[in-house]
Amino acid sequence: MMTPLVVIVVVAVVGLAVFLAAAAKRNRRQPDDIDSFRRQIDALSPEARRQTSDRMKPSDGRSTGDDGGNGT
Repeated sequence: MMTPLVVIVVVAVVGLAVFLAAAAKRNRRQPDDIDSFRRQIDALSPEARRQTSDRMKPSDGRSTGDDGGNGT
């Protein structure tokens, strides 16, 4: 007697969860293609690469280990 009620409740909860997940996915705004392209180009710009390469250079000009790091 109680088993059909439990099955109905479980099916209703799962159905509600699927509905809410689908609604949340549909409401997400896709990133603008032009903005995405600009972010990628900015990441490839010489200024962005310079900051990264400056961080990778040892400060005293010589490395202390096999990994090329400056020991910090």
